[in-house]
Amino acid sequence: MKKVGLISNEADFMIHGLFSYEAFGQTFWITTTHVGMIIITALFIVLGLVAHHRMKKAEEIPGTLQNILELIVEMLDKLVHTNMGKYAGKFANYIATLFLFVLISNISGIFGLRSPTADYGVTLMLALITFAMIQFNGIKHQKLGHFTALFKPIPLLFPINLIGELATPLSMSLRLFANMLSGTIILALWYGLIPIFLKIGVPAFLHVYFDLFSGCIQTYVFCMLTMIFVTDKIGES
Repeated sequence: MKKVGLISNEADFMIHGLFSYEAFGQTFWITTTHVGMIIITALFIVLGLVAHHRMKKAEEIPGTLQNILELIVEMLDKLVHTNMGKYAGKFANYIATLFLFVLISNISGIFGLRSPTADYGVTLMLALITFAMIQFNGIKHQKLGHFTALFKPIPLLFPINLIGELATPLSMSLRLFANMLSGTIILALWYGLIPIFLKIGVPAFLHVYFDLFSGCIQTYVFCMLTMIFVTDKIGES
């Protein structure tokens, strides 16, 4: 029991309720996850305004900022076109926004924030948006075939096909959430329980792996699955 107390007192997983408020007879909390999302959203708005202003005054010989912006746009545009082909134009803006939001959320731990994607409420909502896009495009392009496909190749497989369809948002959200939360837990245990002389230098390598490397990989996987699932529904039309 003493060990459990020691861990809970010294290992900080950065899940803190900052203040609460009452609404509809319920108590709601503003947590470190909300703060992280607000900061990331504000960063997006500032970067968007700066990029818009800079590109309106784009020069024939681009400067450093213009080169960076064009490189990011070209890379994301190529990613979407490679995986979605002729349908890329309809989804490029969403996939690019999703990619940047998830990426910055994943690596925000490097800057001392509580990563929003280490909160299941965030990853579940992102996965549900993807699920809604899958179903919408399936109905739009396949019409009734979107539902009859659940009975193929034989009607007896309907329960399995239905479970597989409904499992999509769960698998996507849990994959991203679990990978980011595991990094948060390991880093919290390291900072909270390891002697002080081991906290110098070593955590930098852990941040590089869990926040930067794993964060980039999980961003890529989440966006790739979104594009593959949506394209699969459209491609069958």
